[in-house]
Amino acid sequence: MIRINLLPHREEKRRARRQQFYAMTGLIAVLAGLIWFLGYGIINRYIGAQQEQNDFLNKEIVSLDKDIDEIKGLKEQTDSLLSRKRIIESLQANRTETVRLFNELARQVPEGVYLKTLKQTGGKIDLTGYAQSNSRISTLMRNLESSPLLEKPNLIEIQAVKVNNLRVSEFNMTVLITPQVTENEVRPKGAVTKGKKP
Repeated sequence: MIRINLLPHREEKRRARRQQFYAMTGLIAVLAGLIWFLGYGIINRYIGAQQEQNDFLNKEIVSLDKDIDEIKGLKEQTDSLLSRKRIIESLQANRTETVRLFNELARQVPEGVYLKTLKQTGGKIDLTGYAQSNSRISTLMRNLESSPLLEKPNLIEIQAVKVNNLRVSEFNMTVLITPQVTENEVRPKGAVTKGKKP
C-alpha cells in the first residue's frame, strides 16, 4: 500500500489562498483609495467652481449696491431740484400778485375809508381800517365784491372810535383773492380763444 502525504499540498493551497486574499485586499484598498482620491478631486473642483461663482456674485452685489447708492443720491438731488423748481414757478406765477393787489385796493377803496393794516394768509386778506361812516364801509364791500381780483368780502367787526377827536368807524373784514386762470391751465370744453376759430 502506497502512503501519500497530503500535508505539503494542503499547506501550499492555504498559502495560495492567503496570497490571493492579501492580493484582493490590497487591490480593494488601492481601488478604494483611487475612488476616494477621484471623489475628493471632483468635489474640490465643484467647491472651487462654486467659490468662484460666489466671489463673482459678491463683487456684482457690491457693484450693484454702489449703483443703488448713486441712484438714491441722484433721486434725492432730483427731488430737491424739483421742489426748488416748484417754488420758483410759484414765485414766478405770484410775483405780480402783490402789485396787482395793491393797485386793486387803491382803486376799490372809496373816499373816506383809510386802511390801517393789511395781512395776507394764503388766499385770504385781513383788512382793518377807519371809515367816516358805515355807508362808506358798505361801499367798500360792494366795490370789493365787484372787483375782478377780489371776492367774498366778510365784515367781522365794526365799532365807533375817536381818532384825533373825530368820531369814526373802525372795521375789521376779510376778503378772498380770486384764483387767476393762466394760459397754461386747461380751458373748459367749448371755450373760445381770442383770434382763433372754435
